[in-house]
Amino acid sequence: MLTLDDNWKYLHISSSDLLILRTKSDHHRVKTKGRKKDKVNIVTLGCSKNIVDSEVMLTQLKGNAINAVHESERDDSNIVIINTCGFIDNAKQESIDTILRYADAKDQGEVEKVYVTGCLSQRYRDDLEQEIPQVDAFFGTMELPLLLRKFNADYRHDLVGERVTTTDQHYSYLKISEGCDRPCSFCAIPLMRGKHVSRPIEELVKEAKNLARNGTKELLLIAQDSTYYGLDIYNKRNLATLLEHLSDVEGIEWIRLHYAFPTGFPMDVLDVMASRPNICNYLDIPLQHGSSKMLKLMRRGTTREKTEALLDSIRDSVPDIAIRTTMIAGHPGETEEDFEEMMSFIERSRFERLGIFTYSHEENTHSHSMEDDVSEEVKQERANAVMDLQQEISLELNQQRISSTLKVLIDKKEGDHYYGRTEYDSPEVDNEVLINAADNYLRVGDFANVKITDATEFDLHGTSARTKTES
Repeated sequence: MLTLDDNWKYLHISSSDLLILRTKSDHHRVKTKGRKKDKVNIVTLGCSKNIVDSEVMLTQLKGNAINAVHESERDDSNIVIINTCGFIDNAKQESIDTILRYADAKDQGEVEKVYVTGCLSQRYRDDLEQEIPQVDAFFGTMELPLLLRKFNADYRHDLVGERVTTTDQHYSYLKISEGCDRPCSFCAIPLMRGKHVSRPIEELVKEAKNLARNGTKELLLIAQDSTYYGLDIYNKRNLATLLEHLSDVEGIEWIRLHYAFPTGFPMDVLDVMASRPNICNYLDIPLQHGSSKMLKLMRRGTTREKTEALLDSIRDSVPDIAIRTTMIAGHPGETEEDFEEMMSFIERSRFERLGIFTYSHEENTHSHSMEDDVSEEVKQERANAVMDLQQEISLELNQQRISSTLKVLIDKKEGDHYYGRTEYDSPEVDNEVLINAADNYLRVGDFANVKITDATEFDLHGTSARTKTES
């Protein structure tokens, strides 16, 4: 159960923080007097999967002739929809802070209606309704048609495959499935997203074609578990076939695979990756730990030895691949010996990209029945140690790129530099390539051949083959 008072304590928020939050909400106030027509602002919290959900929501609202925007910087919306995250403590805190901020704005007459959807709403709807009555309605993760009814709108099935994107136009997320059937002990995602449901290949290809027509050059495939794709509708793991079909879509120059589960990994995916030039040599495969004992406690269905054999097979099949993974520090039962085993595993595996979470004790998960016996201080110390090690590995690997020429997708220009990414890097989470804007002429959304001249722990520096004097 989630009550506001208990949640403040659970998330380490004091009453003074609430006072500061309400004081700082002033700059979000929206004046609505005299408004002739509703305007909806969608606020998205959490992961890329939530971004896609918000984009679908935005598409449906606009398709029903409703004036809707995403993350508006203007204070001219009288209705707010908050798409929440409930993954771990920090995500819950951010979601609750945001709900309270707009609830306060409604109390002050600055917005007229507040709706809440997404994972936190799915998981704690009854408690949230009781604790934050200013919210006009709460919706679960699969209740977009019900939300649309609040606007006297219908869910338009003819818009399936159409999507108004909110990311930079040249890349888009493509959600290939929803939900998860895995029994991981620490994870509450199945409680919020339900069972795994794959989207048909023809529907995904249609969406990819529409995205390409609108300027998308890079597709980032996402799911709760992308390697499970197809089992429910094709009776087999069909990710490789999906990749082949998406690879044939005209205009898509990069396809990037995220969130692959290691147990039961479909090895034919690697054959497609190796044979198709527009499928990036990149794999996001969250492994969570490097100790067989901890992997068993986490109910991951594998061992360290099997994981290492899988990594060897992946690199043998695609020698130039960049592997991104995620680890968890401080799961119940993790001893210093277990942690050192994870450190040794990371050091041997030399992942190109790595992130780490501290364990979050989530109610109604299997791990919640265990004692949360690693202190928050130790969890953070261990997470910091992992990132210190990864920083050293990343620097060594990046320095090996010096003097090479890489294909780079230019994401933005800020200050004196263009910022781009190689096929080995996903937006927001991975390395960037910095190119001096004074000496190079580039366009955001274009690809450029960039010679790498320097490298730091998490960035590359380079110069384009096309200079301003040559343009």
